[in-house]
Amino acid sequence: MAILVTGIAGFIGHALAKALLLRGEQIIGIDNLNTYYDPALKQARLVDIAITNRDFVFHKVNFADAEALDAALAVSRFDRIVHLGAQAGVRYSIENPSAYVQSNLVGHANILELARKREVVHLIYASSSSVYGMAKKMPLSVDDRVDHPVSLYAATKKADELMSETYAHLYRLPMTGLRFFTVYGPWGRPDMAPWKFTKAILNGEPITVYNKGNMKRDFTYIDDIVTGIIATLDAPPTDDRTAKAGGSISPHAIYNIGNNQPVALMDFIQTIEQACDRKAEMVMKPMQPGDVYETYADIDAIANAVGYQPTTSLKDGIPSFVEWYKDYHKIAM
Repeated sequence: MAILVTGIAGFIGHALAKALLLRGEQIIGIDNLNTYYDPALKQARLVDIAITNRDFVFHKVNFADAEALDAALAVSRFDRIVHLGAQAGVRYSIENPSAYVQSNLVGHANILELARKREVVHLIYASSSSVYGMAKKMPLSVDDRVDHPVSLYAATKKADELMSETYAHLYRLPMTGLRFFTVYGPWGRPDMAPWKFTKAILNGEPITVYNKGNMKRDFTYIDDIVTGIIATLDAPPTDDRTAKAGGSISPHAIYNIGNNQPVALMDFIQTIEQACDRKAEMVMKPMQPGDVYETYADIDAIANAVGYQPTTSLKDGIPSFVEWYKDYHKIAM
């Protein structure tokens, strides 16, 4: 039976769909192709999936619209869901909170209901490292309290975890929440630092550096993320009333999925400079509302559960991204 992937035209959804199709899975994908960033990139990702394997069905639908979602999937059969669709972006959540309420709260509830009604064997959903807020204890563990989000985006992701826990408890629905840590790589998002910095450096434009560069991020390469998602997809939590990662005694596990190697922002910029073979002009600005100083994933839980172990360092991943970026934009090497 097929796997439903939401947000299939997004960065992670595209990469996951290709990997699952290559291993012989049938994929049903949904995406609303919104204009948060250029929909042409999302369309290009869909074309890239089709080139890989045409054994998938795509529906353009907004999963925050329950009636439209049910109508689009009325005749579709699937037994697993990977729910990656969401309104992304920490800073944009400050400007347009209603978009996050609709997509990340109403939309997540609709996917939970869909999973319950279809009696799926496993629902994986995207959470975020943002739920940790300004936590000072490093590395960040799924056993830590996450009660003080510093952005609405983070608050919606924490709410998604709570709603999922309730469904796991009430309906014994097997679920896994994945807290992603700064995903980057080919086909990445234009609103994220790797893309923004690469674009500016190649165009000879200044880059904006917040908090004078005094930040660290656990940058995680897309291939490592996909490997982790598939490993957890194949290992749904058991309904045995024992504690899972994150503390639930229902069939609900929460994992960090990161590189376990935080990188200083200035070192990250230097790595992009080397890959672009150009120096960056930097404009230093204060810390932005909603930002955090450091992310650093404790990945022991997911490593112990499914053997997850990231293999791509930043010094290898950034050149791969820059090479793809140049090719995508037809920039001479």
